Amino acid sequence: MSTLERFEFAWAPEYERAARLFGIVPEKTWVALGDGGLDARFGRWRLQTPVSNITDVSVTGPYRFLKTAGPPRLGITDLSLTFASNGQRGALITFRENVHGVERIGLIRHPELTVTVAEIDRFVSALRARAGLAP
Repeated sequence: MSTLERFEFAWAPEYERAARLFGIVPEKTWVALGDGGLDARFGRWRLQTPVSNITDVSVTGPYRFLKTAGPPRLGITDLSLTFASNGQRGALITFRENVHGVERIGLIRHPELTVTVAEIDRFVSALRARAGLAP
């Protein structure tokens, strides 16, 4: 039986204020990790993929407030996606095959996702273990 781990986002006050303008509240943001997949939720936005689609995960940061606060951020050059709740540290997750997440139709697909969850080191370790990546 699969065990599910849920990681809450680490909210900085200024990021929380900016996110609320877009209907994003801490109660509706999390990353769930199970044997079969990753499910990242950021308000009404969601990205899901099997763990077998994850090729790498690393800790990144810091981030600039104006480039990361508010709604999900789309990378202009590579279409990467960011769900940011603080500017300190996050996990950059790289996918084998691009996945949809910022819009529901699936026309835009993302090669990477950055999430700023609490317990970032535990999250990275858990994701590496479930995806079969080297520690």
